[in-house]
Amino acid sequence: MELGAFSISLTVKDIAMSQAFYEKLGFKVFGGDAAQNWLILKNGDHIIGLFQGMFEKNILTFNPGWDSNARKLDSFTDVRELQRQLKAQGVRFESEADENTTGPASFVITDPDGNPVLFDQHV
Repeated sequence: MELGAFSISLTVKDIAMSQAFYEKLGFKVFGGDAAQNWLILKNGDHIIGLFQGMFEKNILTFNPGWDSNARKLDSFTDVRELQRQLKAQGVRFESEADENTTGPASFVITDPDGNPVLFDQHV
């Protein structure tokens, strides 16, 4: 099962303070907009998203179709196929991708400890 690029989306109280902290660890801004209260930071292949006021919990995020530089992969497992495979294994969904569409879509599942796992395909 190919899941795509991995990152963790962190819910933060003060995006500027969080950005400064993670920059001390060697992360650099890779995308996003601090004025809109979200940033994507990268250190090598490690990616974190900082989101102020957008989520209640931290979220594990997979991006089918992207590599760790947000470049489209030539070959990947579509988010709807991942959804079908997980459903066949009895995984419960918080939200689902419309299986009658193509292109960008997403779904959310929750791990046994209550951590949200987002599969967010942008291509």
